[in-house]
Amino acid sequence: MRDIVLISDPRVAAIPVRECGEPLVDVRGRLRVDSRLADVDGAYAHLRSGLLERLEKVALPEGYELLIVEGYRPITTQRTYFEEYRTRLLIDFPDLSADEAHAAASRYVSPVEVAPHTAGAAVDLTLCSPDGVEHDMGTAVNDNPEESEGACYTAAATISAQARTNREILVAALESVGLVNYPTEWWHWSYGDRYWAMSTGAPHALYGPTSFPPAS
Repeated sequence: MRDIVLISDPRVAAIPVRECGEPLVDVRGRLRVDSRLADVDGAYAHLRSGLLERLEKVALPEGYELLIVEGYRPITTQRTYFEEYRTRLLIDFPDLSADEAHAAASRYVSPVEVAPHTAGAAVDLTLCSPDGVEHDMGTAVNDNPEESEGACYTAAATISAQARTNREILVAALESVGLVNYPTEWWHWSYGDRYWAMSTGAPHALYGPTSFPPAS
């Protein structure tokens, strides 16, 4: 497995953001959206317009469709997710230092200061059949490294041949429209955020943290 740059790496935070001002837009009615993480306000189903346009261009083999699980995430929610997971790691692995726990937590939840979900720049998704049945991807969306014994890593060698094929289909389709994957989470893809800029060599990110609901 290739070396992985975690999103908590200082190189990611050092990338400047030049906010381009694209709006958050509702994915529902344009792509298939799952409701497992739905919030009352529908924030989960919103993405920056440039990211959504790229997802709409994705070409998949017959029998495969994208299934959107979560897009925009409020800053308060992101902070809660990160702090709760970091605390759990410190309890389960008491030998971890505070810095080590911070880095370990970032394998699964981004620190709020660099989180692409809070910018509407990241999407958690999977593949399904035309009738909505999810394809085998090796783990469920949002299985953490401990629960999955590392199988949530995109390049994990411990998954079945069919799950590997399905991941390869997902990777090829999304990379072809300019998205980048966070390699500890096969389901997490982004465009225009700091991690995307670091991965592609772009001089700056296009999207910074934004609020919901979007301005009318």
